Amino acid sequence: MNDSDQRGSEERRYSSIVVDGVEHAASRAMLRAVGFKEADFAKSQVGIASTWSMVTPCNMHINDLASEASAGVDGAGGKAVLFNTITVSDGISMGTPGMRYSLVSREIIADSIEAVVAAEGFDGFVAIGGCDKNMPGCVMAMARLDRPSVFVYGGTIQPGPGRRDIVSVFEAVGGVASGRLSRAQLLEVEQQAIPGAGSCGGMYTANTMASAIEAMGLSLPNSSAQEAVSAQKRADARRAGQAVVELLRRGIRPSHILTREAFENAITVVIALGGSTNAVLHLVAMAFEAGVELGLEDFTRIGARVPVLADLRPSGKYLMSELIEIGGIQPLMKMLLDEGLLHGQCLTVSGRTLAENLADVSPYPEDQQIVRSFANPVKADSHLVILYGNLAPEGAVAKISGKEGLRFTGRARVFGSEEQALAAILDGGIVAGDVVVIRYEGPRGGPGMREMLSPTSAIMGKGLGDSVALITDGRFSGGSHGFVVGHVSPEAAVGGPIALVEDGDEISIDAQDRLIDLHVPAEELARRAAAWQPPAAESRPGALRKYAALVSSASTGAVTTGAVGE
Repeated sequence: MNDSDQRGSEERRYSSIVVDGVEHAASRAMLRAVGFKEADFAKSQVGIASTWSMVTPCNMHINDLASEASAGVDGAGGKAVLFNTITVSDGISMGTPGMRYSLVSREIIADSIEAVVAAEGFDGFVAIGGCDKNMPGCVMAMARLDRPSVFVYGGTIQPGPGRRDIVSVFEAVGGVASGRLSRAQLLEVEQQAIPGAGSCGGMYTANTMASAIEAMGLSLPNSSAQEAVSAQKRADARRAGQAVVELLRRGIRPSHILTREAFENAITVVIALGGSTNAVLHLVAMAFEAGVELGLEDFTRIGARVPVLADLRPSGKYLMSELIEIGGIQPLMKMLLDEGLLHGQCLTVSGRTLAENLADVSPYPEDQQIVRSFANPVKADSHLVILYGNLAPEGAVAKISGKEGLRFTGRARVFGSEEQALAAILDGGIVAGDVVVIRYEGPRGGPGMREMLSPTSAIMGKGLGDSVALITDGRFSGGSHGFVVGHVSPEAAVGGPIALVEDGDEISIDAQDRLIDLHVPAEELARRAAAWQPPAAESRPGALRKYAALVSSASTGAVTTGAVGE
């Protein structure tokens, strides 16, 4: 076999097993029915994993992007095969029992992409995601399969009139409860906040994870900073199809890209952008699938030297579409690289290193106000603060922009579910000085670790954002802000200390010294622990039951694959 034949076999490492030889005539017959021509059987087969759905505006346009990616593959000499996986909408299911499926869907997406790509013998694939869990789910599949692959972000939504977005609606609900807004004003916000396709418009979880994935090198330069409905986003999808064929030719796989240094680059960019707390959960899970050691301590270590530079919502002023107008995240990454805060030697799906990708990037316009200089940061160190203490021995994740202050001490108001807490907030039962404790919402206890956007938005909408704290073993939407602490581990469902808190207990949160403590004597906590009984098990449908049985702690990414086969 000459070198050309050897390269050809590498490019068709998996598809050749499915379609070559007399014995696979039936496979070829099936594929002819879905559009394969004779010449296609000699080409690399590239799956296009689309998360298109009319379930949510985040994904309603992705069928068009999938068609562009397919055209890119076919034009570059491969054979594209389009398939779908699921999405669920966080924004629609928020505050309901359906939100339990949000984090679960991350695992289903990863599993389903793995199943289709491996079963069909695709040599590589393009994965396209929009709503929050699509992105880490796609990357987890990329890491597991380790076949040449490129991620495409579906893109951000354009803002509604008055720069409104989905968080404007949630906070308007709190405004109605406080009497600051009328129901007619709420209806106006509701009608205008979501003008079309694309993911939620601030530096919430979708834009955070898209930026992290670009920083890791798994999407093409600038993929994270394009509007969903734009010529740039369509071109990005087409280029991704072309790129994966080139990766096949060069033998570049995710394992060559997903190094520890690549994950450190992702953490650095997330901090500089003021990104979502969900990035901690997802990056740890993605690293687990890639076989890279990454833990909560890495966020503390990196966060000590990386400032928050971008003044973006939810705690800041600007939207993702406004960041796009001044150049997206590439100039920010160039700033970080020049400051020695990024690993420039990391390989990316462009086939070039991160430093090579950034070499010709122009700086931001001098008069822009969105991304600050290192001399004038939004916050001198990370807003993602990992807390430990007798309330969270395995850790908790706080999102502290600095605007809320760095310390909070208050009295506990304890609730066994998000719904109970939200009702108390809206009814005026929560007052200044309270620490709202929402428990039994963790990965296992929820199950599914629901996001607490409704209660945090209600707190902000009622004007209590600087005088009330909220802690939970659940998690937060990227749109949450205020003095909030999530991912408290161990969770209440396994008897973690958060299960032992009682109304009126004093709780202190110290973002400066990274502490979260329950001020109850150790002997009293021991008495409560001895008397604690887990809640009666609920009857759960299959997916939730399987997830609760397999899921790990939030401190290790809430992954399910680690328990399999142990």
